Amino acid sequence: MGQAWWSGTAGDLIAADPGAVFLALAAQSPFDVVKAQTTAWTATISHLQAVARDLPDSHFFLEFAIPRMGRRADAVIVRAGHVFVIEYKVGTRDFPRHARAQAEGYALDLAHFHETSRAVPLVPILVATGASPQDIPLFHASAPGVAAPICLSPADLAPAIRHVSASPAPSLDPTAWAAGSYRPTPTIIEAAQALFGGHQVAAIARAGAANLAATTEAVDGILEQASVAGEKVIIFLTGVPGAGKTLAGLGIAARHMQPGAGIPATYLSGNGPLVTVLQEALLRDERRRQTAAEPGERPVSSLGRRKADSFIQSMHKWRDQYAEDPAPPADRIVIFDEAQRAWTAHETARFMIKKGHEGWTQSEPAFSLSVMDRHRGMAAVICLVGEGQEINRGEAGIGAWIEALAQGGLARWQVHAPNHLLTADSGLPRQTQAYLQLRAGRGNPALHLAVSMRSFKAAQVSAFVADLLGEDAAKAKERLPDANLYPIVRTRSLAAARRWLNARRRATERAGLVASANALRLKPEGLFVKAKVDPANWFLAPSEDIRSSDMLEDAATEYDVQGLELDWTGVAWDLDLSRGATGWVARGFAGTRWQPRDSAGFQDQRRAYTINSYRVLLTRARQGMVIFVPHGSHYDATRPPQAYDAIDRWLAASGIPLLGD
Repeated sequence: MGQAWWSGTAGDLIAADPGAVFLALAAQSPFDVVKAQTTAWTATISHLQAVARDLPDSHFFLEFAIPRMGRRADAVIVRAGHVFVIEYKVGTRDFPRHARAQAEGYALDLAHFHETSRAVPLVPILVATGASPQDIPLFHASAPGVAAPICLSPADLAPAIRHVSASPAPSLDPTAWAAGSYRPTPTIIEAAQALFGGHQVAAIARAGAANLAATTEAVDGILEQASVAGEKVIIFLTGVPGAGKTLAGLGIAARHMQPGAGIPATYLSGNGPLVTVLQEALLRDERRRQTAAEPGERPVSSLGRRKADSFIQSMHKWRDQYAEDPAPPADRIVIFDEAQRAWTAHETARFMIKKGHEGWTQSEPAFSLSVMDRHRGMAAVICLVGEGQEINRGEAGIGAWIEALAQGGLARWQVHAPNHLLTADSGLPRQTQAYLQLRAGRGNPALHLAVSMRSFKAAQVSAFVADLLGEDAAKAKERLPDANLYPIVRTRSLAAARRWLNARRRATERAGLVASANALRLKPEGLFVKAKVDPANWFLAPSEDIRSSDMLEDAATEYDVQGLELDWTGVAWDLDLSRGATGWVARGFAGTRWQPRDSAGFQDQRRAYTINSYRVLLTRARQGMVIFVPHGSHYDATRPPQAYDAIDRWLAASGIPLLGD
């Protein structure tokens, strides 16, 4: 299947029988064509044939794929070096914001991910077939990039294209343009919606495809072998922040949900906001398709929340269920997202006492493995591990999973791990590492995702952040991403940070403010982290909704955003992580003053948790971020200006420019 379901010159379209064009589109659709789609295609084909007569030197593409979103642009017209991305709203008279954002979003998607679109002017156009004639904007689009969306009536389309394409632009071969490499990187929300809708990982995420494909192939091979041999396996899949661990896990779960897949699977996460956001995103997408399905989308499921809940489940609810039910789980494959955040035995026992389980002795990893061990024959546990992302007390880390394998009669489980976990610098205790080497052999390099896909414009953002949170500013400065690809700036003004974010967010892109859950002295700046956000609405609500991240009113914490992402972030930095004479200092706020984190013997652990919290915050942005450091106040002992100045000096020494410089 090509990028477009129908393509040809203006002459081809004029000469074509409308019914034949319709049948060509319908033949490409993987699902039945509903009545509303028939009406839309009939009107669109008729209108585009008229446009072709007015623009005989143009090339037309109908139903042009935008894989990252799992959707298709209604039409793309290439003329005189310009690419016009057209979205039709059949029967409507106005131009709602969401429709304008949809057209602009398609053009931005091409600019970001379609190789041959990066050097051409892209013009998004929204056509409302019931609209009266509009004033055609008198602007020129000759530079590469995405113009502001144009809203037109059907009669305006040909004159507008003729006017805009009169601007000089390099020649463009339409066929070569359409055949350009497309390497999208979806957000986790987009990926979940597309995978739940029947798309495959390879179709929606080709950026970093070689690494992700090798990992997927390795995991599938292990699962197939385990199924044939009736073995029990645990797979550790590691990666840097944003490398695609969650995408890989969702893909595995989605494939095994398809009819006839054979081995039932579910995706588990102890990250409550992530589960809430993804489940709600799936439901909202289902509702959207009930009234505005895109061509090629599967019919809306009648199962509603019950099916969304079976695709993505809460780890803690799953644990509670099988603490009461001694039967084997319904699924033979469970994928644990952010497995490093599973609870220790002490933390699990502290919680389970509230559930009536006195004398609880198992960590979450040990209990989860014991539950899957109830199966006769094949069972698989896939641990998705974000290294360096333990952010809270009681999180066991990857070592707890390895230690659990040495207990409770789990010696027959086959262990598969990436090579780097077997080396001396893995960070694991020596005894734990030795046991893993004994069980996992040489390891498998395909089980580590080393390249971030989240920051699709600058793959080394996570490496820069690691250096920024280290103790070598010069090294961080060397790794600072190219400002033209991924801008990172700093400011001492929250208002300036908001203006910067608002100026950059376009169409369906998301922006938001984030701050540490312990950043309690941002309150005088108007950011009160104790006021909890509603993660589902913060990530999913329309931009004009006051609960939306785009309003830049409420700051989400590391607990709200871990595992998720935004296009643009404003990171607010407080004195819970400050610069001291010997490096980073972690503190908590209690009563009326800042205090060292915990008692003697725990400072190193709490410092690591605090640094990891900022690592999460600083790696949430896909396209760029602004870091806000307050000025503090000479009249407030909890906000000493010199302490904030020291943070700002470190950011400057690490190469981050001051906003406006």
